[in-house]
Amino acid sequence: MTSPTSFDAWFQTLTTHESPRRWQTELADEPACRDRLIRIPTGLGKTEGVLATWSYRRLCCADDRWPRRLVWCLPMRVLVEQTEQVAQALADRMPADRRPAVHVLMGGEDAGEWILHPERPAILIGTQDMLLSRALNRGYASGRARWPVEFGLLNQDALWVMDEVQLMDVGLATSAQLQAFRGQDSARGQSIRPCQTWWMSATLQPEWLKSVDTAEQHAEWIREPCSVASEQRRGGLWEIAKTLTVDAIERDKAKEFAQRILDEHAATEAGSHGKITLVVCNTVQRACETFDALHAAGRTEGIELVHSRFRPAERKSWQQRFLSRAACTSEVDRIVVATQVVEAGVDISAGCLITELAPWPSLVQRFGRCARYGGSGRVVVVDRGQDEKAAPPYSPDELESALSSLKGLTDVGIATLEAHEESLSPEGRSRLYPYSPADLLLRREFDELFDTTPDLTGADLDISRFIRSGDERDLQVFWIELDKDESPATKRQPQRQELCSVPFLDARDWLCGEETKTNRKPKLKAKKRAWVWDWLDGEWTEANRASLLPGRIVCVAASCGGYRVDRGFDPDASDDVLVVSSTEAPTETQALNQADNRQDGENLSFLNEWKTIACHSGEVTGIATEIATALSLPDDI
Repeated sequence: MTSPTSFDAWFQTLTTHESPRRWQTELADEPACRDRLIRIPTGLGKTEGVLATWSYRRLCCADDRWPRRLVWCLPMRVLVEQTEQVAQALADRMPADRRPAVHVLMGGEDAGEWILHPERPAILIGTQDMLLSRALNRGYASGRARWPVEFGLLNQDALWVMDEVQLMDVGLATSAQLQAFRGQDSARGQSIRPCQTWWMSATLQPEWLKSVDTAEQHAEWIREPCSVASEQRRGGLWEIAKTLTVDAIERDKAKEFAQRILDEHAATEAGSHGKITLVVCNTVQRACETFDALHAAGRTEGIELVHSRFRPAERKSWQQRFLSRAACTSEVDRIVVATQVVEAGVDISAGCLITELAPWPSLVQRFGRCARYGGSGRVVVVDRGQDEKAAPPYSPDELESALSSLKGLTDVGIATLEAHEESLSPEGRSRLYPYSPADLLLRREFDELFDTTPDLTGADLDISRFIRSGDERDLQVFWIELDKDESPATKRQPQRQELCSVPFLDARDWLCGEETKTNRKPKLKAKKRAWVWDWLDGEWTEANRASLLPGRIVCVAASCGGYRVDRGFDPDASDDVLVVSSTEAPTETQALNQADNRQDGENLSFLNEWKTIACHSGEVTGIATEIATALSLPDDI
């Protein structure tokens, strides 16, 4: 197909860069869209390269072999917000007649009318919880009436980009299983439009995608992965040195760890991008303890706390204030204490990186936040312990394998890391990159999800084990002002900026009481004033232990506490929560969502004028014909 403009010109228009990197050009040069791996080191433009490639092929060249929807799946909300900003900026630079809509799929987010216009190109960006649950016909925070529609649109005519897969846990295996099932359906002629998957990460390993169900297609998936060829590894980030020091400080020595941070920060020279020390802890609790210890040691100015248990209302200022290249100015003197949320998608350059010992894929991502803009950097890896209490959320074996590799290195620049990995034997690589998902979605289970009716108890089939494993499966909490005996109004629905992600087990213990040796039977009913949405009756009902499940949205009275604007979710916080103001005027899409949030909701069926069934059927037929024509669907479906 003849292109109306070259990829170089298209890329320059979208990104304002002079020219694309070699790997970006090679990705766009392949005319047919296929399942593939993209393994590019941190800082080399993965997001821009993929967005430019899809938009060039689908929008600029109008190549119908490429899917209409670009579905960008990320492991954390903060990454969604950052990717949305990049995608929207690129979309705004496209010609108006080719510009796709950018939609965000997260709890409380008004995702726009993407389900109403399947014939239009669109970019959908969301967390793995929201996107994978919809691809499994059980959409979290989505009305039941929408499940089949979203299921169809995400499994047809879509290019999935599984980004930062090293953080996806079992969600990565689920994405591979889904793509294998789509391939099987396509081979049997049961697919109308193509649906492909690109798996992307700086540490992506081909074996992560292999199972009994994917074995037949695996060889094609990993054929000629998109990567940086050895002859292209020179100049720029490839020549930056990052000296490595390995130390050990016990996990309960927060004061000692804080002093080490202050000493390293004092020894860091200020450069053209400021004097920045980035501290990465493995858990939210240890990040908060470190933040408190730094305050206690006298560091009260120029210090920031970053983790995933903040509301978007508080996070929205982070990028402008300290998590962007524009915020890394020469006069900056800053310490950022964070968790894994900075492993990906965060464009800052720390002169000094201090990180707790973590699995190798996580360490590689963290190293990428040091000396990102040039010069040189210092990296300190601190072993906080590898026993059962200190290792979580990781396993002792993962930490030991990473520590063994670090002991042979004095530098962790990109070139050194790539050379180190290429020198490993298959066994050594397997130890460094272990992956054994706890649950694997089977074809029979996938087919059974087609039936969306609840069981006899009114419960839905639990798919959470295919989304995330362990206890880190979240629900969303928002707080509102309520009088003592008042309940939430039916029309009160949360908006994105209000919602705080909380592990569902933590939410259970906070709201219903923790199970302990002296309290083996915590209350089933919530001790605090909390409500969940009842889909059958279309109203908020009192929360209980059984209803606090992954993917649920929970409304809590502000007087119950549980949140601090400077610390995020805090079950020990007893003061009234500062409520985020919400927009009162509902949009058209919010009205659709409210209609879908009730089993027998007929809100959208009432009009000012009477119509016959024949008239309405004719209108539906006309719209369906328009969509089918735009999609070039065959006449016999």
